[in-house]
Amino acid sequence: MENNKVGGGCLSNFYQRGKPYIAMISLQFGYAGMNVITKVSLNGGMSHYVLVVYRHAFATLAIAPFALLLERKLRPKMTFMMFFQIFILGLLGPVIDQNFYYAGLKFTSPTFSCAMSNMLPAMTFVMAVLCRMEKVHIKKLRCQAKVIGTIVTVAGAMLMTLYKGHVINLVWSNNNTSNNVSQSNETSDKDWLKGSILLIGATFAWASFFILQAITMKKYTAPLSLTTLVCFMGTLQSIAVTLVMEHKPSAWAVGFDMNLLAAAYAGIVSSSLAYYVQGLVMEKRGPVFVTAFSPLMMIIVAIMGSFILAEKIYLGGVLGAVLIVAGLYSVLWGKYKEYQEKEIEGPLKGVITNDIEMQTSEVVIGVPMQQPTILAKEVPKA
Repeated sequence: MENNKVGGGCLSNFYQRGKPYIAMISLQFGYAGMNVITKVSLNGGMSHYVLVVYRHAFATLAIAPFALLLERKLRPKMTFMMFFQIFILGLLGPVIDQNFYYAGLKFTSPTFSCAMSNMLPAMTFVMAVLCRMEKVHIKKLRCQAKVIGTIVTVAGAMLMTLYKGHVINLVWSNNNTSNNVSQSNETSDKDWLKGSILLIGATFAWASFFILQAITMKKYTAPLSLTTLVCFMGTLQSIAVTLVMEHKPSAWAVGFDMNLLAAAYAGIVSSSLAYYVQGLVMEKRGPVFVTAFSPLMMIIVAIMGSFILAEKIYLGGVLGAVLIVAGLYSVLWGKYKEYQEKEIEGPLKGVITNDIEMQTSEVVIGVPMQQPTILAKEVPKA
């Protein structure tokens, strides 16, 4: 019986420690599916401005009921500063990041877009250091691992971008080319450069979103409600942007097709669910840990793209992916060691504090109490 209890306790402890990793890896699969489905929708002629509006409308409708039911008594008071932060979050995430990303995706390819977004951990790490959310003790091995891992990750992404090499023929890609969606014309170099700039801008906005989200969640302690407000604010802002950029009423038309699937999938999985899960993980592990998993999405998209979109996989992409995984492992190892140190320091600080208090009390008890001075009464003279 005792062995079963010990085994169950170890399994439960392993599950608790592994939950952040499982959550973030699962999200990368969700993001990968969004990239492929969205690419098909954009190739079909859907406006990325309209897609962002519908995406966050779906996200708001999906998450709002849970926020209303589960956090009725948990929502903190809304202040002007809190509203302003939510407004900026809606602007950074739903509006700037996703419009730039979708535009860049339209000009390039899903695999290339994911490769460019692998700069996210590096940007987030630098921003976190500047905002004093991450401390860099360069003499410590864990900090060296995070810095080196960030550099290696960016190097892998740049290798994928600048070096193609020869095509690697995969078994399934050779057999499925007739059934998959393919582009008849190659993207021009001008559009490719434009797409790259848009993707860099999207990544910068995304990193800024993570930093501000981490700051906001320290004061607004209702994650479901915060996600709902950000998605709702993003919907309103996206509508305003779309009305300015899209003048054709037909652009808003969506039927029961891939466009509707792209909006619903992206809204429910990649916005409402993703914002909520990222917020929970971020509370415990910080924004750098959350963004460190983004390179996995590129590998998943490369495989899915070769299946569905008949994308070609090049040697440079494979070599870059190897570097990215190595850098990702280095960053995660550094974060894991940092988390271990915090776990050890927490109880240790409590023990030291209690020890100091006990020593102080012993000193106080050990000091002999000073007897009150008894004043001798003056004897009256006879």
